Amino acid sequence: MRRKIADWLKDETVFAVALVLALASCFIVHPDAQYATYIHMNTIVQLLALMIVVCGWQRVGLFHIIGSKLLGRSHTERGLVLTLISLTFFSAMLITNDVALVTFVPFAISVLTMANMRQHTCLVVTLMTIGANVGSMLTPVGNAHNLYLHQLSGLSTAAFMGIMLPYSFTAAVLLTLIVCVVFGNRKLTNFDTVDSNDIERSVLAPSADMQPDEVRTMGFGGWRTWVYGVLFVICLLGVDGIVDKWLMLALVIVVMIVCDHRTLRHVDYFLPLTFSAFFVFIGNMRRVPQFYTIAASLVGSHPISLGVGFSQLISNVPTTLLLSGFSDAWRPLIIGTNLGGMGTLIASMASLISYKSVTRTYRREKGKYLLTYTGVNVLFLVVLLGLAAIIEPTGI
Repeated sequence: MRRKIADWLKDETVFAVALVLALASCFIVHPDAQYATYIHMNTIVQLLALMIVVCGWQRVGLFHIIGSKLLGRSHTERGLVLTLISLTFFSAMLITNDVALVTFVPFAISVLTMANMRQHTCLVVTLMTIGANVGSMLTPVGNAHNLYLHQLSGLSTAAFMGIMLPYSFTAAVLLTLIVCVVFGNRKLTNFDTVDSNDIERSVLAPSADMQPDEVRTMGFGGWRTWVYGVLFVICLLGVDGIVDKWLMLALVIVVMIVCDHRTLRHVDYFLPLTFSAFFVFIGNMRRVPQFYTIAASLVGSHPISLGVGFSQLISNVPTTLLLSGFSDAWRPLIIGTNLGGMGTLIASMASLISYKSVTRTYRREKGKYLLTYTGVNVLFLVVLLGLAAIIEPTGI
């Protein structure tokens, strides 16, 4: 029993901390009618609907199939690495950085072994992780805290993307430069003759714990792919307020029950629960005058620096929920919490997915991976903070 509790706490550390904070704050501000206003239901409902649809796509193997088709056309080391990074960079914009990494990092580890490039695993996975984080920060649906900030700020999707475009673009250019410098045009051996179907069957899920899909179909995932595509469009319309949020969620749940009811068992419900717990904590602390005054003063003076700094210690999702409760400087908060996803390993909790994938396969590579990850991330963080100092000098 103790082991199960310890394993659960290890897997759901952020939720456990959020729950403890929420409960503790209830002793400071006793439950009353205002509690009903704490939880931002737009964010919770939209997040849940998107998670269900993306989980459905995972189960039909859509992302693996797309990856195998693209990699089947790679013939050089440089082309292979650029393709792997592009998979996380572009997919994270729509399916979140977490899903992009849990799908494509184990995939990449297997492909690199097949291509006789095992020695580059730490660097390639690091670049893929950065790709997922800088790709996801471009869109409101790229990660959970962006969805929240998008709803809270009232910004349109185009306006939100306009804020983060210079940073995502600069990061993409830097990723490309690094790949071009480090990896040459040496022709791949034992890989370029393999077609995409062979990659899909033999490489994508070499062991049971690396295979997230239960419904496996060839082609592009069968008819479910297109049904889920329609649901995803409805979710995007819901994010922009065109479709009612409750109607959107009801449609997603009903259709998923009809198409593949097991999908609902695989959704990470602890994420919306974590948001809810933080909402309670922040809602209560906002009602403590001394705490509110100090917090609002700190956030108001240096929102970008504070967003980046706090993210290094508690990750960018809790940082977003905390800082947004004491400031409405949405633009610098959006920039700071997104750039804050780079730096330390815990700056973005999604990055832990990559770390676990590498160290599960290569147990002796922990030190090498941490050194590589930290060094490259610090480089990107310095460059993008320099860009922020030019674009947003008053926010730093």
